[in-house]
Amino acid sequence: MTQLDRIWNGWRSQYVNDAGGRPASDGSVFTQILASGLSDEAAYIVHRGLHTFAILNAYPYTSGHLMVLPYREVSDLEALDASEAGELWPMVTDAVRAVKAAYTPGGVNVGINMGRAAGGSISEHLHVHVVPRWTGDGNFMTAIAETRTLPEPLSLSAQKLRAAWPA
Repeated sequence: MTQLDRIWNGWRSQYVNDAGGRPASDGSVFTQILASGLSDEAAYIVHRGLHTFAILNAYPYTSGHLMVLPYREVSDLEALDASEAGELWPMVTDAVRAVKAAYTPGGVNVGINMGRAAGGSISEHLHVHVVPRWTGDGNFMTAIAETRTLPEPLSLSAQKLRAAWPA
C-alpha cells in the first residue's frame, strides 16, 4: 500500500463544520448573509436586482464561480412567484455574460441542484450556479485530494465580476 501525502485544505473544515450546525430558525446561509448587515463588498454580493441577487460562492469550484438566487428563501423552482421567476433567468444570463467578459473561459456550467438527493448542499434556498470552465481545468488536485487551486482571492473575483456586469 502506498502512503499518500496530505495536502491541507482548510476551507473544507469550515464547510464540514458549518453543515447542519445552525438552527433551522436562522434560515439558510444566504438568508443569514442578507440579514447580517454586511456590505455587498464584505458579503461578496456581485449584483442586486429587485427580487434576486448574485453572490460569489464562498467555496468555489474555480475563480468566478457565482450563484444567482431570490432574496426570499424558497427551495423549489416552482415555488418562485412571477416576479422572482421573471428576474431570475435574465440575471443568470447577465451572470454568464459577466463571467465570460471577466474570465474569457472556454465554457460555462449553469445548474441547479434541488434537494439534498440532487446534491444541493443548501437545499432550503434555491440558487443557480454559474461556473466558468476551461479545457483541462478538472485537474488532479480535485480528483485525488479534494482540493481546488484558486489563483485569486474572492475579493478580486468580486471586483472583476462587478466591473464586467452588463449595464
